[in-house]
Amino acid sequence: MATLSFSSYPTLLHNCTSRTPPTAIITPKSLPYFPSTYTNCKFINTNKILEAQSWKWRTGFSLFPSFLIKDKESLKKELLEAIAPLERGAAASPEDQQRIDQIARELEAVNRVKQPLKSSLLNGKWELLYTTSKSILQTERPKFLRPNGKIYQAINVDTLRAQNLETWPFFNQATANLVPLNASRVAVKFDAFKIAALIPIKSRGSGRGQLEITYLDEELRISRGNQGNLFILKMVDPTYRVPL
Repeated sequence: MATLSFSSYPTLLHNCTSRTPPTAIITPKSLPYFPSTYTNCKFINTNKILEAQSWKWRTGFSLFPSFLIKDKESLKKELLEAIAPLERGAAASPEDQQRIDQIARELEAVNRVKQPLKSSLLNGKWELLYTTSKSILQTERPKFLRPNGKIYQAINVDTLRAQNLETWPFFNQATANLVPLNASRVAVKFDAFKIAALIPIKSRGSGRGQLEITYLDEELRISRGNQGNLFILKMVDPTYRVPL
């Protein structure tokens, strides 16, 4: 018998009006696929869920509270509130990192843009709100030697160009070519750097990596790097063009 996946459960729990049981049902084994927000709730009991599901199939009425089914906007609000006090990730504890990752995965699961590299929503300048990347956060340095101002990443899909921009106190920049590996993942090949936004340095080919866009809409982007780092960014300028 099929079990219920995360992507299909809202239909079965909230929108089902048929009195005939669907082919996929909630079982104890399927519960780990529920978002962490729900599996951690003390009042959720497997047998109660099964009873409520059976009742709904017989009556067409759901006993499962609709407020437990979180939509995209609720998840975005929860994510932004969770990362707000974490200094772009520099002040995040392991528990904070785990919680942020869980919320991000729940949001990724409702991502509607399945081919972000073909979407114009990706174009423009994005501000970095949170990351787990130690090379960006530089937490081993004294705080006054870290990038304390805003950090941006710009992408243009039509030219397959990207740019990273630091502000105070270093104003470093890096530009890169993007090589699509599939509809959501690119190889990143940096070709030029600027120190203090003034001193140009040509890349010797060592600056490489991969980036996958796992969530995208008009306001928010979630990406994951090939080393497991998480990046959460908000759109600040959709008209920005990366230098060729």
